[in-house]
Amino acid sequence: MLPTMPPRQAVLGIENGAFFHGSKRVFEGVSFLLDGARTGLVGENGAGKSTLLKCLTGELELTDGAIVRSRGLRVGYVPQEIPPGLEMLSVRAVLEQALARAGVEDEYWRVDVLLDDLGVDPERAEDRFGALSGGWQRLLLIAAAAHLDAPDMLILDEPTNHLDIGHLNTLEGWLMDELKLPMLIVSHDRDFLNRVTERTLFLRTDGAHAFKTPFIQAREELLRRDAADAGRRKLEAKEVERLEQVAARYRVWGVKNSDFHKKQKMTEKRIERIQRDMTSAYVERERKLELHDADIEAKVALRVRDLKVLTPDGRLFLTIDRLNIGAGDRIALLGPNGAGKSTLSSVLAGAFEPDRAHYDPSAAIRFNPGCQLVYFDQRMMQLPLGDTLIDWVEAAGGPTTTQCMSLLAKAGFDHTRARSRIGELSFGERSRLIFLKMRLLKPNFYLLDEPTNHLDISGQEDLEAQLDASEVSCIFVSHDRYFTRTAATRFLEIRKSRLVETDGADDFFDRQTAAAAG
Repeated sequence: MLPTMPPRQAVLGIENGAFFHGSKRVFEGVSFLLDGARTGLVGENGAGKSTLLKCLTGELELTDGAIVRSRGLRVGYVPQEIPPGLEMLSVRAVLEQALARAGVEDEYWRVDVLLDDLGVDPERAEDRFGALSGGWQRLLLIAAAAHLDAPDMLILDEPTNHLDIGHLNTLEGWLMDELKLPMLIVSHDRDFLNRVTERTLFLRTDGAHAFKTPFIQAREELLRRDAADAGRRKLEAKEVERLEQVAARYRVWGVKNSDFHKKQKMTEKRIERIQRDMTSAYVERERKLELHDADIEAKVALRVRDLKVLTPDGRLFLTIDRLNIGAGDRIALLGPNGAGKSTLSSVLAGAFEPDRAHYDPSAAIRFNPGCQLVYFDQRMMQLPLGDTLIDWVEAAGGPTTTQCMSLLAKAGFDHTRARSRIGELSFGERSRLIFLKMRLLKPNFYLLDEPTNHLDISGQEDLEAQLDASEVSCIFVSHDRYFTRTAATRFLEIRKSRLVETDGADDFFDRQTAAAAG
């Protein structure tokens, strides 16, 4: 890999920063200063993490407050989504853009060295960037930002999205062992945060909270702090209530003895002091991700026999001789990028047509007639971005407008946002909206393709708990190691174009780690 230049003294932070989108507050009262560590930035969906990164890089301007940065600081930044306009460029042209940003556009040899280090054949450098897998696109953009942009600091927004386990291990190796740079990394991948980051920054409605520990320890400390603050506030509120009763008695007694008026005023001043200095206690807003809890009144929810999955150009991609999915099974579908996981998911989803008689013994894919399937597509293509939240949720049928407004509020979208366009939501909020709509369709079989890509950590935990507590059947694809281990009861791996059942996911993870290291 190209050597990373030793960083200059890199200073980047924010002082009492606020950003408003029109009248809507995105974040406010945020202050922190980054140091030379790899820092994880964590926050709930819609907290403004991506907006904050754009303010730090200068793409957006704060509504209030100030960005603190050292003179001439160069920041390598990789956003959450692939920037528009890159799909039609060649791989080489995309990488050369990084050279241009660094002001060394004539040093084309750097691109060749980088491609060689990444194991990319020279002829592949002329391939269209948009034809690469999502994982390769991410890795190339991160490598370009780290090595060709000549940065003093690296900022990565959800770098693990679309990465399979092999690519994820490659990325972790780069960040921990090769890139000697300060970093700010937004991620919801708990395993990744614990492995890669050294410090943690939580972005919440009450500002930013910094800890000099990785995510797990930092979160435990934050929760302990919140509990202590809540306890102190409760005691302070109880003391105010007691003193108000005392003041009320002095007021009554003062009718007969004016000395009690003095005591009443002294008590009221004491109440004012306590209320003025009362401990601030953070209260997390209600944002529940819920599944419809319904089972299938049969032992087998899905039968697959002699299924041949083809590529778009007609080549054989995957063969399944025999597969039974039991009612209540939660199956993790494992395999590297390109193995066919998402393709198989879309084939299964496309075969579910309950109004057609396709349950006969000759069908390759046979759902139980009692199945009600919903499909989460990782690209979230089912979302009409121009529609309002309330209109799209109402289209599920059943609940009234008032009931839909209440359901949206429970999912974290208050009445002021219900008439907003779906396209204005963050990607995590869009995921939550899809789960709400799926719940209203009353499914008993969930087909989930990368459901945790954009969900925040509380959303992932809600989904894990809901799956564990319900009797629904589920097949899911996820590169999130923690979620895969926690949520699944069965594991199916696509291996050499065949589907193989395994005892767990760790053997697959270990093989992918070894392949990445080799």
